[in-house]
Amino acid sequence: MNNECKELLKLATLPARLNRTQTADYLGFEPDHITLLIKAGLLKPLGRPKPNSDKYFAAVKLAALRQDETWLSRATQFICQHWNDKNNRNSRHSNRATLTPQES
Repeated sequence: MNNECKELLKLATLPARLNRTQTADYLGFEPDHITLLIKAGLLKPLGRPKPNSDKYFAAVKLAALRQDETWLSRATQFICQHWNDKNNRNSRHSNRATLTPQES
């Protein structure tokens, strides 16, 4: 856990909105997982940010999600399934590359 994360979690009152990294620290995910959760519809940024712009999240909503065991379970399962699927795709591609045709 980095110092910035520790300082955020020590605050008595969180800022009203948190950026992607702060949101990940607060919810216990990695920053790149936040993008996946947004795409899955499990996390909604404030406003209507462009795809390549910074995303901010309401601290009150995040506090509710942090206490919601069902949501945490769904989010965790989604992240695990995403990486399993990605690893399986990469594994199939690497297996094809290592197979060489038999010469007759």
